[in-house]
Amino acid sequence: NLHYLDVSIFNHILSGRRIIMDLFDKFQFNDYVKKTLNNIHFTSPTPIQDKVIPLVYKNKDIIGISQTGTGKTHSFLIPIIDRIDTSADYVQAVITTPTRELAHQIYENAKEFKKENPDLRISLVIGGSDKQKAINKLSTQPHIVIGTPGRIKDLSLNEQALIITTATTFVVDEADMTLEYGYLEDLDAVLSKMREDLQMLVFSATIPEHLWPFLRKYMNAPELVQIDAHKKTTDNTKHYLIHTKHHDRYTVLKNIMDIIDPYICLIFCNKRTEATKLSDQLRSDGYRVGEIHGDLEPRERKQMMRRINNNEYQYIVATDIAARGIDIDGVSHVINMEFPTERDFYIHRSGRCGRGKYKGECYSMYDSSNQQMVESLEKKGIHFEVKEIRNGVLMDAKTRNKRKNRNAPQSELEKEIQRIIKRPKKVKPGYKKKRKREIQAIYQKKKRDIIRKDIQKQKKERAKQAQREKRERENMQ
Repeated sequence: NLHYLDVSIFNHILSGRRIIMDLFDKFQFNDYVKKTLNNIHFTSPTPIQDKVIPLVYKNKDIIGISQTGTGKTHSFLIPIIDRIDTSADYVQAVITTPTRELAHQIYENAKEFKKENPDLRISLVIGGSDKQKAINKLSTQPHIVIGTPGRIKDLSLNEQALIITTATTFVVDEADMTLEYGYLEDLDAVLSKMREDLQMLVFSATIPEHLWPFLRKYMNAPELVQIDAHKKTTDNTKHYLIHTKHHDRYTVLKNIMDIIDPYICLIFCNKRTEATKLSDQLRSDGYRVGEIHGDLEPRERKQMMRRINNNEYQYIVATDIAARGIDIDGVSHVINMEFPTERDFYIHRSGRCGRGKYKGECYSMYDSSNQQMVESLEKKGIHFEVKEIRNGVLMDAKTRNKRKNRNAPQSELEKEIQRIIKRPKKVKPGYKKKRKREIQAIYQKKKRDIIRKDIQKQKKERAKQAQREKRERENMQ
């Protein structure tokens, strides 16, 4: 029973102070949920929370499409926790994510509610930790399970220690990454055992074509909630292009670092090897830097995230796959060592800063090969300022020579796209749609190539873990 109030009351001022007490009361949450929202300084629902929360209470299946930083985690976490019956000793909700870091982050968010209601039981179920300890903890079933698909499948289907068939709500967060990491098979195995009336909540920055068969299989007339976070994130962020010219990119990076004074700055690389090399270079030059990428071992990644959350680093070197979905508070600057291979990745990167009422700055090194990507982003509404650094000062540079850049040597990817774009002499019905699908397929293939190594590494890691566990069992026997 939801009572809706005019959102304008959120902006009323009473005796010179902003009203905090009733901002989420239109949803009539439990008292401990209201207290938690007040504790974490949640004042008003974000657009996606405002749309998703009522639908969750109506038991609708939901596909939520939004970028990083829009508040989608709490859009499902708040109503799920509010509906938990803590007197019942069984699993009532399952939340899956493709990465351990993201699962841990959601778990930490959920633990805030436990402070006001100690009876709430939440379990973090991820790989890279002692499985036997995890099994022992499941002697009492949790109310909410948060974890990665592989470990949830292992503990529920293989070990039968985690009983999730009682759950009424199932969340797939970062669904496009779940697809790319190759976890749909694990989810498929788990969901095939779930109840028929299961409520499915799926959240993603994009919905790739290959994901739709999975969604159609398990979702019942889902409501589509799409939030245009692009304008929200770019309104507070300035986007700068820094031409590398004949300079080494590391030299350009140092020049940028000399003119900024960030609270936290994320430096993005396209490959894990590049991120490792850059981190080592910066450390040798006396910088204390963190790093987030797929080459870190589970224990190293956990320690790194703890240090990052403790604000031990001013600079953090990251890759797209490892950093996607991880919420790091206080990011004021983003530096791109090079443009990502996909336009959406740039939006994810720049969306790390300039959140809420804060301002952000995103610096991108570029050359003539990036012209097509820059123009594509400009069509999405991003305004780039072309700058150069002279004598330690950021100054306006000459406007990009688009004609010259168009004549620059093309990459194999650009040549392939140009071949498709070239208009044939005879145009058949549906030509434009077909051309668009072909271009999307090329970009999707490129994206898969980038993360294939990450997928293979995770599979090898899981295989090694299984071998270690097998040897331990044999030794015990």
